[in-house]
Amino acid sequence: MEQAQKEGIILEVKNLTVVFVKKTSRFCAVENLSFTLYKGTTMGLVGESGSGKSVSMLSIMRLLNAKNVELSGSVIFYDKGKPVDLLAVSPSGMREYRGSRIAMIFQEPMTSLNPSMTCGMQVVETLRLHLKMNKKQAQKRTLELFEEVLLPYPQKIFCSYPHQISGGQKQRVMIAMAMACNPDILIADEPTTALDVTVQKNILELMRSLQQKHGMSIVFITHDLGVVAQISHHVLVMYKGHKVEEGPLKNIFLSPQHAYTKGLLACRVPTDKRMKNLPTISDFLQESQSGTPFQEEPVNAGDYMKQTQLLLQQVPMMKVRSLSKRYVVKKHLYAPTQYFYAVNNVNFDVYPGETLGLVGESGCGKTTLGRLLLRLTEPTSGSIEYNNMDLCKCSVSKMRQLRKEIQVVFQDPYSSLNPRYTIGNAIMEPMKLHHIGDNDLQRREMVMELLEKVNMEAKHFNAYPHEFSGGQRQRICIARALALQPKLLICDESVSALDVSVQAQVLNLLNKLKEEYNLTYIFISHDLSVVKFMSHRVMVMNKGEIQELNTADELYAHPQCEYTKKLIAAIPRIDCFS
Repeated sequence: MEQAQKEGIILEVKNLTVVFVKKTSRFCAVENLSFTLYKGTTMGLVGESGSGKSVSMLSIMRLLNAKNVELSGSVIFYDKGKPVDLLAVSPSGMREYRGSRIAMIFQEPMTSLNPSMTCGMQVVETLRLHLKMNKKQAQKRTLELFEEVLLPYPQKIFCSYPHQISGGQKQRVMIAMAMACNPDILIADEPTTALDVTVQKNILELMRSLQQKHGMSIVFITHDLGVVAQISHHVLVMYKGHKVEEGPLKNIFLSPQHAYTKGLLACRVPTDKRMKNLPTISDFLQESQSGTPFQEEPVNAGDYMKQTQLLLQQVPMMKVRSLSKRYVVKKHLYAPTQYFYAVNNVNFDVYPGETLGLVGESGCGKTTLGRLLLRLTEPTSGSIEYNNMDLCKCSVSKMRQLRKEIQVVFQDPYSSLNPRYTIGNAIMEPMKLHHIGDNDLQRREMVMELLEKVNMEAKHFNAYPHEFSGGQRQRICIARALALQPKLLICDESVSALDVSVQAQVLNLLNKLKEEYNLTYIFISHDLSVVKFMSHRVMVMNKGEIQELNTADELYAHPQCEYTKKLIAAIPRIDCFS
């Protein structure tokens, strides 16, 4: 490569190979990865969990345990035009580059920030370590950084601990910390995956503005090509540790060459049409092997509207009236002086066989409302009538019986399963409690049948949760909920933590099971595109109140309130090139 071209390059990775070594085994996580990063540009690094995205970037940062990892190839960083192979730099020498020249934002800010230190002091520590500032200088610069990343009330957040601020604010603190030393390269590892679409949009806009201001290069790791379309100039697609496709953003989106890239593009939930099933990665990989094109199954909008109208002509399964939940914020002696309403005077009906979507940002009251319907949280006032019974007046023993009919699938499949129980025993436990099946042998057979229903295998009965991926664990949680043969299933952000490809599989599964078991769903999510795909009707919630309630297609096409319009506008789109 000519010297003139070299001047525009900030990082060159050549044949990077990462092998994890155990006593008796070796696993190649990344093999012969090569790419070039140019100054002032953003490269989108795309692939599912386990594809090697994060491992490759952690290798570049030299953050993997050297005792258990073998690295080969070269990572050339151009330090003021001088090439430096980061893989050959000593651990102590790497500290000069890590944090100051190459910074990283991690996916989960809650675990990345020190819970025992205030947000401000964590940035101060970075400034004093790398730039040798005194405490007063570092505090002043930290407040300037907090203003630069558009944090509200910088002085207050400076003195706040991580648990006292929202997810979006924590991620902005992480960005401020990464930007503290004005790095040449910023590696962002799934920085918006767990955030609301509106917060995600704000973070992406912030990163673009910081890039333009400071001229830094960005490697943006994600599984979502919709997010890539908003921020990247160049895209690299990884699959099972290999680079399968690379090119300018427009080329990848308009003419993807590899079946895996086509699958990643197709499995995102469409907003311009209604599908019976979402395409999955496996559909496109099979297509490339068999040569038979994948056939989409669109749903006629008119037929779907007729089906919705027929559902709404039934007697409601559940009637929620004037439901509220308030918490005491301030007291004077023993008397409350200020309240916070998590749910405020909510009214709606749920009809047999429908999927009622509930959408809104974090903190709007969605999860609290779901817990109120299950009586996992006690309401302050109002009524929840389920099949002519007021759940608010039911005794504890009666509610225990009714929970057999009203089940929930929680957001986090990792904390929803007991790590000490095999998945077979985790599913059998509620069956024993509610006397489903005559004996353990019969229950075991029922569990194995359920596992196959959710696309798992009967042989997984004796395996433990840690042996499965996030998508597989979520299927196990769905099987456990179905084990009690419920009539109403509340899905609380049950796909928000999953890759878009795995999300498509789980959404298809939920729709299939709904028809097979004649289920009714309340589907809670912050993503309006996912809710639209799943639901007959959608409720939009904000600050504890229902802002809007309409059929899914009508609400998306003709939103009535500004908040709904904001949610729709924040959905990442991949049709900006067509």
